[in-house]
Amino acid sequence: MEHKAKSIRPFIGAKNYEVSRKFYLDLGFRESILSQNMSYFNTDEIGFYLQDAFVKDWIDNSMIFMEVADVKQFWAELEALDLPSKYDQVKLVPIRELPWGRECFLHDPSGVLWHFGEFNDK
Repeated sequence: MEHKAKSIRPFIGAKNYEVSRKFYLDLGFRESILSQNMSYFNTDEIGFYLQDAFVKDWIDNSMIFMEVADVKQFWAELEALDLPSKYDQVKLVPIRELPWGRECFLHDPSGVLWHFGEFNDK
């Protein structure tokens, strides 16, 4: 089977859609409004759909991994945004060194857990 895929775009929900929209704009994503209750956020060739929908079990189990070129630089920029002081529920977890590479974490205002990681050179 040949996939010839061009992208994968997860759907995530929002407890407060307007707060989440602002959060992702502050995080540096660009927004394309698709309807009154859904937007597409992207950076370069990757992106995701944000929905005005909150299902606690779904959100509590939503995780997204985004590979970055330099996690230390990304972490420094993430800290400089000071998102936890601007948004309730937002949490940052510093870089962890792991056998496969390194990653840091960010909980969005709804509880979606983002992993930002860099793989070791092979």
